[in-house]
Amino acid sequence: MRKIGIMGGTFDPIHYGHLVTAGEARWQFGLSEVIFVPNRHPPHKEPGEVSDPEHRYLMTILATVTNAHFTVSRIEIDRPGPSYTIDTIRELRRTRPEDDL
Repeated sequence: MRKIGIMGGTFDPIHYGHLVTAGEARWQFGLSEVIFVPNRHPPHKEPGEVSDPEHRYLMTILATVTNAHFTVSRIEIDRPGPSYTIDTIRELRRTRPEDDL
């Protein structure tokens, strides 16, 4: 069983602080992987307050591509409506039953 961390956020824009936090969490908790999950529409923001979800997703890929322990998920980008963490966790558990999230 692999230990997996989940780093959710708006990432508008993703920055060094996000990457350092994810890297430290991976090291401190012995994680095999950290999945970055950019959200489609944060429930606490009004429409138009954040950049296009696809742009934020691509920025996250560009920022994480050099770290083999970082991956980026489209799970919230592809799901319509506001992004809630509980829905994402449920979906990840359903699709990754072999992993310890």
